[in-house]
Amino acid sequence: MQPLLKVQALSKSFNLRASLFSRKQFSVLKNISFCLEKGETLAIIGETGSGKSTLAKLLAGAGTADSGQIYLDGNIIEDNGVRDTQCRHIRMIFQDSEASLNPGLTIGDMLDDCLQYNTSLDKETRVEKIKVTLAKVGLLNDHQHYYPHMFSGGQLQRVALARALILDPKVVVLDEALSSLDPSVRAQTVNLLLKLQQETGLSYILITHHLSLVRHISDQLVVLEHGEIVEYGRTEDVFQAPKSRVTQKLFNC
Repeated sequence: MQPLLKVQALSKSFNLRASLFSRKQFSVLKNISFCLEKGETLAIIGETGSGKSTLAKLLAGAGTADSGQIYLDGNIIEDNGVRDTQCRHIRMIFQDSEASLNPGLTIGDMLDDCLQYNTSLDKETRVEKIKVTLAKVGLLNDHQHYYPHMFSGGQLQRVALARALILDPKVVVLDEALSSLDPSVRAQTVNLLLKLQQETGLSYILITHHLSLVRHISDQLVVLEHGEIVEYGRTEDVFQAPKSRVTQKLFNC
């Protein structure tokens, strides 16, 4: 049985200025490979500069790799830097949810724009879709008339989740999306994520430095160091017997 998401030999480099007249290629990710099953959560951890956020952006289509492939449900959606622009089944939630939202638009307008751009749904169907999606993340239908500055931090993260879910994705990438929340709000958001996963079979890729959260909700764990995978396995197995130096260091912090 094929996995929901398969990442194969993904690599990414950037050109950096070495001197006034020359540039040097800096490798950010090197031959990244892993799989994710439907209804599972894969956590990615690593020290600052290990390539976590770059990997998140590549997975969500916010950038393209130099080489490697990404498969979703057995269909290739990226092949050696060529991305299927029609693929909307991998969505991303950023750490700063307010900064990722347009302050001049109501939440309803944002969600409606998303549907108009990516689907052929008529107005009536879009209105119902927005209502159902807001309810799914614990927001009221009236919230669609609010602007981003009118929400609390926890509510903003629910808005960001609604924007991700409005297109019925199969995978949601959470790039430090829970880090800025206070512990009680984070716990509520985690419970919501787990509830949605149980109800819909949604899969998550969680990038975080909160190891207790990793152990609590992830099924698999990837550890990055200098753009390479140094450890990959079932989360509890890695926590019980970390093999790499960087994993041991992260667990002892």
